[in-house]
Amino acid sequence: MFHTRDRAWRRFKNHVNHNKGMGSKDLWKPEKNWKMVYLRSEKLSRAKQLGFPYPRLSCRQLLDKELLIND
Repeated sequence: MFHTRDRAWRRFKNHVNHNKGMGSKDLWKPEKNWKMVYLRSEKLSRAKQLGFPYPRLSCRQLLDKELLIND
């Protein structure tokens, strides 16, 4: 059976394919929950994006690190 592709068909296809361009659901978004970020490299890059130091160092570790740099 032959169907013509008229205005109704075009409107329907535009409606179906409306969100399939750039910026659609296929776009990857990073994890928002810190516990869900698994790999160390991903945590380092995510911490850099968010602007906080990772890995978190204790005061003692920071002092030891400074002493090694000064020697």
